[in-house]
Amino acid sequence: MTKPFRRRPLPLPARCLVGAWIHGVVAPMVYVFEGLGITERVLRNAHAGQQKRLAKRNPFKSYVPDEHDVIVATYAKSGTNWMMQIAHQLLFHGKGEFEHIHDVVPWPDSPPPLGKYAIPVEDPSVWMASPEKKRVIKTHLNWEQIPYSEKARYIAVIRDPKDVFVSNYFFAKAIGGPAIPPLKTWYRMFVSESFLVGGSWAVNAAGYWAQRNRPNVLVLSFKSMKQDLAGTVRRVAEFLDVRVGGEVIESVCAQAGFAYMKGIDSKFSVWKMTPWSSQGSMMRKGVQGGSSELLSGEQQRHIDRYFTGELKRLGCDLPYDEFCDLAP
Repeated sequence: MTKPFRRRPLPLPARCLVGAWIHGVVAPMVYVFEGLGITERVLRNAHAGQQKRLAKRNPFKSYVPDEHDVIVATYAKSGTNWMMQIAHQLLFHGKGEFEHIHDVVPWPDSPPPLGKYAIPVEDPSVWMASPEKKRVIKTHLNWEQIPYSEKARYIAVIRDPKDVFVSNYFFAKAIGGPAIPPLKTWYRMFVSESFLVGGSWAVNAAGYWAQRNRPNVLVLSFKSMKQDLAGTVRRVAEFLDVRVGGEVIESVCAQAGFAYMKGIDSKFSVWKMTPWSSQGSMMRKGVQGGSSELLSGEQQRHIDRYFTGELKRLGCDLPYDEFCDLAP
């Protein structure tokens, strides 16, 4: 019998080196770049290099999805873990146990510094153990960067970019500490095509929205998931052709509730990148329309204007006000 996959955190010496790099090199560089007013230019160049490397060697592009695969695709901090939990529990009829979500969910495009963070996408053990003979795969890549197959199924979740920004910033600060630029710089980069953590929200949303009419693609809004969790679970079950009774649906809803997932946050969190850093909470608040805790009214309105303009420029007819709460 094959031994179950278990994540391997970076060894202590490696995490000490990462900490020394973050606090002894990156943090001082960020301070200097901010003083010189060149942080955004540096980050734009870093994003361009990141995209070139991804185009040259995309670790996900060489994989050929099949009927066993359910690909959960989201822009980072858009309900990724929430949808993975829903889909995984449905595929295991409410009994999908794991020590960590990435012991059972591959993440082909996980950042290199995370090491052996997730079960390899080639490992068949999870789908073979599933009553539905399917498993979940996670990605934060844009549509054109992932492999497509008519045999596989794709679930995309789109969240209000204002809430995405707030969740992203708090998480980044918890993980990166002083290596993360100040809020004003992070904000200016977010409303651009060169945001280092995910690129353009509009490009990502437009790419998946354009595929919504494919029979094997389901596009959901974080907003609708918050409004009707039970309806969402039933819709996902139908999409995945999971035919189960009401007791299983109720069990999945209970395990996908915010309080329940908050209680098992460690099963979704990244490991400590340094011995003294925070893991960063994956389930911080999970709210819709709470961006005012970090953004001013004008900043919220600017994000709405910017991304509605970007969607229009891209020729995308995504109904922004149905997915997002327009700032007053």
